[in-house]
Amino acid sequence: MLTPYRRLFARPGTAAFTLAGLLGRLSMSMTGVSLVVLLAERRGSYALAGAVGAAGLVTGAVGMPLIGRLVDRFGQARVTVPAVLYNVVPLSALLLCVRAGAPDWTLYPCWAAGAAAPNLGGMARARWAHLLRDEPDDLHLANSFEQALDELCFMAGPVLGMVLCTTIAPEAGLLTAGGLGAVGALLFAAQRRTEPPPAARPAGGRHGSPLRVPGLRVLTLTFLSTGMIFGALDLTTVAYADALGRRPVAGVLLALVAAGSCVAGLVFGTLRPGGPAGARFLRGVAAMAGLLLLPLAAGLGGAGLALLGAALFAAGTGTAPTMVTGMTLLQELLPRRQLNEGMAIAVSGILVGISGGSALAGTLAEHAGPGAGYWIPAVAAALALLIALAGRRHLGVRADGPERTVSGAR
Repeated sequence: MLTPYRRLFARPGTAAFTLAGLLGRLSMSMTGVSLVVLLAERRGSYALAGAVGAAGLVTGAVGMPLIGRLVDRFGQARVTVPAVLYNVVPLSALLLCVRAGAPDWTLYPCWAAGAAAPNLGGMARARWAHLLRDEPDDLHLANSFEQALDELCFMAGPVLGMVLCTTIAPEAGLLTAGGLGAVGALLFAAQRRTEPPPAARPAGGRHGSPLRVPGLRVLTLTFLSTGMIFGALDLTTVAYADALGRRPVAGVLLALVAAGSCVAGLVFGTLRPGGPAGARFLRGVAAMAGLLLLPLAAGLGGAGLALLGAALFAAGTGTAPTMVTGMTLLQELLPRRQLNEGMAIAVSGILVGISGGSALAGTLAEHAGPGAGYWIPAVAAALALLIALAGRRHLGVRADGPERTVSGAR
């Protein structure tokens, strides 16, 4: 299965930026659980941890597209290096405030100030889009591999953060995440031969927002609903396992979701894309919506943790193909000069969705049965499908028959 991926890394420099980016993305997946464990241990409040984390998500959702715009204008290295060095300051301030017993309010600005980090996943995809601009099959392979790496990080990162926080010190998770993130991002920025050149400024010097492209608005709303799936699925699974007195098993169940997505992403990359990306995206969202009925049935039916795990693995297989095709479609829709900003906007939609999905699932977990929370990812997936169907003409899919190919201004 992995044989087709070898040709991606036959190109000079591709392995180096991929491994460097992997370090940085692993650190991002560690920060959430590390922050929760730190504040729960040092301040004794999960509510405080959730509120501080939410402040960071809001900042990230706003700041990430702004950083993406700077990357498009000035280049990846010129923006990433100062951003990484800057982010060391608020992270250090947060750890000092926690250690010194500073008032709770001081934690919010510290975490919010450092949450808008460069989007290494988006920058890696931008590099592949530049290197493989004339090779669509290999670009599909690269986007699939990047999605599999994302899932791998979200399998390993929370576990690593939890182990460090519980076996060494509550601060160890964030310290390690900060170190890995800084080293990974700086090494990534150092790989200059694969870096896309800064885009030429449009005539008249006006930049404009990539949200003026209707297809990006459709994709961002669809990704927001997909983020709600992720946030609700995580919290509901923890609450469900806790209600059965098996809370430690929740980590295994969530790893199964990521594992299903990782495997599906790798397999999907080896398949030759059939038809325009817009039509493939609609099929992916429809499949995701159908598969998310499985954990709902298992949770409401009291099927037990083993069957729930199988249902979550199956549900996970629907997310990677959808995300891979969505990112490919985004690369087709957007002009090169706005690719990093556009991908950052899409990721921001996911972050906002995760926050909203978690909040809704938490409320439902407190006022309904333990399996009722699985309604939220099922409904969110159906909403994503409705949004994609409503905006299909902006994705290059005609309602009356054959699809057309979407092409953005280059």
